[in-house]
Amino acid sequence: MVDQDKVLHAIEVAKNTGKIKVGTNEVTKAIERGVAKLVAVAEDVTPKEVIMHISPLCQEKKIPYATVATKQDLGRASGINVPTAAIAVIEAGDAAKDIAELAKE
Repeated sequence: MVDQDKVLHAIEVAKNTGKIKVGTNEVTKAIERGVAKLVAVAEDVTPKEVIMHISPLCQEKKIPYATVATKQDLGRASGINVPTAAIAVIEAGDAAKDIAELAKE
């Protein structure tokens, strides 16, 4: 199981030194284009159908995938003041090493 704190830290670092996409639609596009380096989704999303397609897409494209407990946590990590269901790291920046370690877990 991937450590949630490591995932959130990697997202925060990537937000500051790289590039992230926020929201289910943006994340889905990043996965389909093959540009996502790491994808994180919140476990408390309702209805689940909103994010159900993301995990299989990540598996198909071999993109590291993690879950975090809440949309609030993802929103805070991405630097926005609202909850978000999904985040994709597009350019890792200084989080490249952290993301590589998460991909191995």
